[in-house]
Amino acid sequence: MTSTAGRATPWISPRLAQGQATAADLLVIRSDPLNAETPISELRGTVTSNARFYKRNHFRIPDLDPADWRLRVTGQVRNPSTLTLPDLRRMPSRTRIVTLECAGNDRSTLNPPTPGEQWGPGAVGTAEWTGVPLIEVLARAVPAPGAREVVFRGADSGPVDRHSGMIRFERSLDLTDALHSGALLVYAMNGEPLPALHGRPLRLVVPDWYGVASVKWLTDIEVLDHRFAGFFQTEKYCYEWERGGQVVTEPVRLQRVRSVITVPASNAVVRPGSLTIQGVAWSGLAPITSVEVSIGEGSWQKARLPGKQLPGSWREWDLVASVDAPGPTTVRVRATDAAGHTQPDEPAWNRLGYGANAVHCVPIRVTR
Repeated sequence: MTSTAGRATPWISPRLAQGQATAADLLVIRSDPLNAETPISELRGTVTSNARFYKRNHFRIPDLDPADWRLRVTGQVRNPSTLTLPDLRRMPSRTRIVTLECAGNDRSTLNPPTPGEQWGPGAVGTAEWTGVPLIEVLARAVPAPGAREVVFRGADSGPVDRHSGMIRFERSLDLTDALHSGALLVYAMNGEPLPALHGRPLRLVVPDWYGVASVKWLTDIEVLDHRFAGFFQTEKYCYEWERGGQVVTEPVRLQRVRSVITVPASNAVVRPGSLTIQGVAWSGLAPITSVEVSIGEGSWQKARLPGKQLPGSWREWDLVASVDAPGPTTVRVRATDAAGHTQPDEPAWNRLGYGANAVHCVPIRVTR
């Protein structure tokens, strides 16, 4: 159990949490703590419903009473404060459609296997988020000269490997990213009060970044004059490779370019002739500019990108292709963004299994 404002924090029971997930037809990877991904067929449309939005948890889910909850803004600031939910609701708000993706999404495709939840491709979702721009709260706090980093601390906590005692979930952004990333302190999701499973009463949402940056059940914002070295900042959520006999690390930050096929389903049986292929693509590095599809060993065909690209959100794509020869074949898709990043044929292996973004492949069978 963790403590907020000197009191023990109650938890949502794993059975209740799992029941809410399975009722929504999520694919439960682990029940305690709850980790569940969205069926790939549901990765479509402008937004993902609250119930079918993937769930990623490191610890049990805190059950916070919005009436008693407080957000403390402290550290290297001239105006420290304690804010209630009504205080935040009285501040200027903004609504944005943002795609969040777990940094370990599709980890199960890595070979050799890596530790961590063995996600398929469904640890991603898009929602309409409403809240106070983080820059508003920081501007009122007035970071002191020398302020360097902003730590976001959640109410969730638990034991972790190689550490004694309880560890809170906390992550940081450097001050520049905190001020200019477009981050929101969110209290509503898809037009409804933020659900408990997604961070009620308040969570951070950082557009374009992997979901680890979007701390849930937020209770503290602390401004530091030095680099933050918490467990989930330096021991987890880092790319780690061995190069030239040395271990090289790089922090997990922006989402890599990615696309998935939602139609046809894996192992679908289709008839010869026209085949409609659909999916979504996204990148935290730049807008999506191209999606290409290949069937079997055929050449890459340009998919259609209808509508406009919303900053920070996935983009739907579609293609009507022709399939003729009966038998098994594979549909592949790759996306390219405006910065020139294209999905690789194979995922880039790293020790902790983050950022897997290889070309997505779906096997189908053509039958007469």
